[in-house]
Amino acid sequence: MGARASKAPPVWRQPDGKPVSCLEKIKVLNQNIQEIESLCADALEDGVLMGCDADQIKAALHELIDGLKAPHAAKK
Repeated sequence: MGARASKAPPVWRQPDGKPVSCLEKIKVLNQNIQEIESLCADALEDGVLMGCDADQIKAALHELIDGLKAPHAAKK
């Protein structure tokens, strides 16, 4: 199964909306997203192979992401 074909990476933005300009930071962010996509695809494949419902697995992954808190978010 594996990860789907890569799409164009997002334009990474700072909290003020300005794009991140440091190429090394952009590279790290893009690599992180690729790794997460691969792990999610593997988890989905494992679950389906073990007889679980694909939509339930996807919902659990969405819930996981939605529950993340930014550790160093600027306080308003």
